[in-house]
Amino acid sequence: MRVIEVVADCGHADTLISIAEQHEVYDHWRFQPREETGRCICRMLVTPDKVQEVIDALQTALEKTENSRIIIQPVEATVPRPPEPEDAKSKALTRSREELYTRIEAGAKLDNTFIMMAVLSTVVVAIGLLEDNVAVVIGAMVIAPLLGPNMAMAFAAALGDTRLALQSLKTNVSGVSIALVITILIGLLWPLNFDSRELLLRTDVGLEGIVLALASGMAAGLSLTSGISATLVGVMVAVALLPPAATLGLMLGAGNYQMALGALLLLAVNVVCVNLAAKITFLIRGVRPRTWWKKQKARQSMLTYIVFWIISLLVLLVVIRVHHDYLAESVQVLVK
Repeated sequence: MRVIEVVADCGHADTLISIAEQHEVYDHWRFQPREETGRCICRMLVTPDKVQEVIDALQTALEKTENSRIIIQPVEATVPRPPEPEDAKSKALTRSREELYTRIEAGAKLDNTFIMMAVLSTVVVAIGLLEDNVAVVIGAMVIAPLLGPNMAMAFAAALGDTRLALQSLKTNVSGVSIALVITILIGLLWPLNFDSRELLLRTDVGLEGIVLALASGMAAGLSLTSGISATLVGVMVAVALLPPAATLGLMLGAGNYQMALGALLLLAVNVVCVNLAAKITFLIRGVRPRTWWKKQKARQSMLTYIVFWIISLLVLLVVIRVHHDYLAESVQVLVK
């Protein structure tokens, strides 16, 4: 549940109460105005299935006022307990569009924290790959910040938000570039352990890797929209973007371009599948803008992005098939 607190001029009090009654919120109450500001506070206790429609109604009613504010607060528990919803849709724990935007935008910011986390996680994963230490590699997957910008790209497409899309793209490219620069230098200066199973696993991609990336992208979208954020830790491990990026850099630094190509294909597949699956998930979950003209823009944006990622995935499938055929022919030549 959520407590939606609205601070507005007292002249809007009746409108706010009317919205609460119209949408049949679980409970609502009003605080008396402060004399120096002339503003009232109205609070509504809202069940998850009605949070977004109540927020949209409040924004529509208050969009022309300058001194109003809507605050959304999560509720751990309430006594007495609200009645259980009858339909399955109402039982789903959902976050509002505004809550999602705040959380996802934070993960797409290119700031000092992101840069430091990218540097540290790259160093950790490089050590794990070189030493064939799966525990270290998993630890790097969890702290790596590359999933956030990719989820932000999918979310931006769902809202038709060009600013967020460009910001997330910039952050994503910066994170991958940091990983590549560091690992290329390590590959130049440090002898690679080609017996490392963790390293070799990231030099090839098959159908199972594509299915895994698609499933993980959908799981990430579901965990964000449902509020079960702990699931994201598992997603970070399942569809790790940093290990293939680090493997690509290590192989480039060592001059092993054939294995570098395999790592590049794995990285590209993960990025494409995560974005495609997350976009479809946001679409299914009903993540869309509030106003009709923004909805039209978002619909066009979402269609364009989905088509783009589907075409990219098909091209990657063809390249992967050609790459596998080339490797098979090379093995046969060596055997002969």
